[in-house]
Amino acid sequence: MERDKTAIVRAKDVMSKGIITIDGMATAKEAAAKMRSEKVASLLVKKRYEDDAWGMLVVQDFIKGVIMTGRSPSDVHVYEIMTKPVITVPGDMDIRYVARLLYRANIRRAPVEEAGQLIGNVSLSALILENDLF
Repeated sequence: MERDKTAIVRAKDVMSKGIITIDGMATAKEAAAKMRSEKVASLLVKKRYEDDAWGMLVVQDFIKGVIMTGRSPSDVHVYEIMTKPVITVPGDMDIRYVARLLYRANIRRAPVEEAGQLIGNVSLSALILENDLF
């Protein structure tokens, strides 16, 4: 089915559903195993308390925080290498603005939020590779 090219496409229209989370106290080794088993390139790091911010763990965090430092993945905790706080995007945000925000913030993906709840993830690559936007 071809998308109406004149309709505004929103973040929630192109996001991937399902959010894979991990606790910040997990080790990098455990996180890598979870990413492999779930076939994902990022994990959302759970809040420790209600007013806390979400964290994000991506492949580049392993490179910078484990491989380049020569540390053992069993000795590194997720909270040590994750990015925090995470930039989230509203589900009803126009993808032109989503793309601009992610590009300018120099990030590749962000959780999508609606009514205070995280409902999915949007990534720059998915905008092009997984959607019929062009």
